[in-house]
Amino acid sequence: MTQPATESYRFEHALIDGTWRGDVVVDVGGDGNILRVSDPAGNGPPNAPGDQPSPRRIKGWALPGLTNLHSHAFQRGLVGRAEKWGQDSFWRWREVMYQYVSGLTPEAVEAISAQLHVELLKGGFTSVGEFHYLHHQVGGHPYDDPAELGRRIISAARETGIGIVHMPVVYHRAGFDRPQLDPAQARFAMDVEGLAGHVASLEVEERQGRGGLVALGWGIHSLRACSEAEVARALAHFDSEPWRPIHIHVAEQTLEVEQCLETRGARPVDWLADHVRLDRRWCLVHATWTTEEELTRIAEAGSTVGLCPATEANLGDGVFRLPRLLEARGRFGVGTDSHVATSAPSELRLLEYGQRLRHAARGVATPPPEAPAGAGVGHGLILHALKGGARALGIQAGQLAAGMRADILVLDGDHPALAGHGPDSVLDAWVFADSGNPVRDVMVGGDWVVTEGRHRSEEQIARRFRSHV
Repeated sequence: MTQPATESYRFEHALIDGTWRGDVVVDVGGDGNILRVSDPAGNGPPNAPGDQPSPRRIKGWALPGLTNLHSHAFQRGLVGRAEKWGQDSFWRWREVMYQYVSGLTPEAVEAISAQLHVELLKGGFTSVGEFHYLHHQVGGHPYDDPAELGRRIISAARETGIGIVHMPVVYHRAGFDRPQLDPAQARFAMDVEGLAGHVASLEVEERQGRGGLVALGWGIHSLRACSEAEVARALAHFDSEPWRPIHIHVAEQTLEVEQCLETRGARPVDWLADHVRLDRRWCLVHATWTTEEELTRIAEAGSTVGLCPATEANLGDGVFRLPRLLEARGRFGVGTDSHVATSAPSELRLLEYGQRLRHAARGVATPPPEAPAGAGVGHGLILHALKGGARALGIQAGQLAAGMRADILVLDGDHPALAGHGPDSVLDAWVFADSGNPVRDVMVGGDWVVTEGRHRSEEQIARRFRSHV
């Protein structure tokens, strides 16, 4: 059998183990994974003489693609429709979202998802975790294919080339003390049996995904949308199945915390830690209103916190206690959630600015151990997000190293946002210079999906998007 061809690239600069190296050769196998990484200084295994063509030279700054760990794809079409004067809140925004959902067709969901995925790729994300709770037709009736909408979102990911971890979500009650869903929530209804069937029916998509570009996970919408008994049933099912990531919204709003205390006798994260075997499978999304003790419990369990700073700011959620999580050696990644922003630097910039406003200080979060001496804030935040995001989705990504998926961004060093910057500040410039997009080329699973700043299908995808919003 003929072996798939290997492609070889010589990057002017590449981020290896958190540090910039020059003249780095990366060999990518036909399966979309990195075979080897080497440089002239002898770091990494050398190529066997004559077994590969001369590497293609690529100028710029190459780094691993980032993981967007939390997305509701359909909400990309909602952006700008819920911005009203007055004492607005998350709960009023949610009513606008329900109204918007009532008109979405499968074709619209696929078109919106494809547009989103193009924007994410150009924004530095090469993988997305889709936290999927839009399951049924208007009125709550299943489609002939109960996984119709999930399949549409996966189809959009295949078209655009982004990696996806699709996580259908259990959602079966309207609140802690409201065991029935409201009529506006009928399209979200999903119990554990339905979830199991949904995932099983999508496993064929997972098996057909080249290089692991399509994977599946589990989701529990929130403690308010899932009874104690249903959480226990979900966990029993998850534990009986092969390893998959588990994601949940938690402690996003103060009202949620108050109601959890009133009905279950504990704050949301404490309740989870007392009733669930939290471990590295778990990603706790938002966790905005957590105590120092709860953050310590998350860190000690090895779970990841999923932060979505632009959405959290847009909804008025609050500001996460990032320094405390990092002091406890906890992990975080970032997502775009409702997609009011769709780029990695936008999320990381707002994450840091929120901390600066809260603490009236700059650079209060600590860098990860792998950050080189003197690394700037943007550099450190990217390293945190690379590690935490890949962990939260359970994918072999986030590093330029043998065995990792070949997900690579190339930043244009000549772009005005990066001009004049070197290894000590180029990532800080990418995060904090809001002056255009220097992402020039994007590879996912060995395939170049963005070149010279343009996605290969962006015009036709944009036309389809415009016809459905």
